[in-house]
Amino acid sequence: MTASTRDEGDVAVQGQRKGNAVYDVLRERMIRGRYAPGYKFTVRGVAAELDVSTTPARDALNRLITESALVFSGPKTLVVPTISRSQLKDITVTRIALEGTAAEYGARNATAETVKKLQEIQGFINSSLEEARYQDALWHNKEFHFAVYNLCGMSGLLEMIESLWVRIGPTLLNLYPEFAETRSGVHNHVVVIEALIEKDPISVRAAFENDIRDGYRKLRREAPGEPD
Repeated sequence: MTASTRDEGDVAVQGQRKGNAVYDVLRERMIRGRYAPGYKFTVRGVAAELDVSTTPARDALNRLITESALVFSGPKTLVVPTISRSQLKDITVTRIALEGTAAEYGARNATAETVKKLQEIQGFINSSLEEARYQDALWHNKEFHFAVYNLCGMSGLLEMIESLWVRIGPTLLNLYPEFAETRSGVHNHVVVIEALIEKDPISVRAAFENDIRDGYRKLRREAPGEPD
């Protein structure tokens, strides 16, 4: 291998790493509700925001297109799609099955440290809701759910759950301010913590499933499409 070939290979690897880094940042932001439905992206805009060249920005956006996290709204513009009522139902039914399983198996491996961590996260969620910082609440909401899910020991299951959160994350912003007023999510999280203290994985699963269902009922009212 010549020096020039090695240099070209190094550049390709660095470019790939930058593309992965940009993708990871954008994907995580979508999962946590940073971008609302209708938010627009351009290659140049992403490149400027994250201080990278257009190549890794384009690569990251193309990957998000394949995950149905972005759709074209023009020749050079991508947008976070609005989830239809039928899509919402499909995602929700799948989430309940997958996340319920992750929650139950994760609860079996939970410890006192897990409970302490969840209580701290819930504190952040509560203060965010009180101050109408809804994006912050969603940011910590992901931490709460995955603090339990990550304990399930099934990487394939977690990957499938995250792929659903990429699609539903932006839409979760539509839960507010109603969810801040009713505290439905807060109640479900409290039940999760209590069930973990009582070492009751089935109740932990039920609480997470109820959390998903409560969100679905609110989002369904505003989602475009024919009534169920």
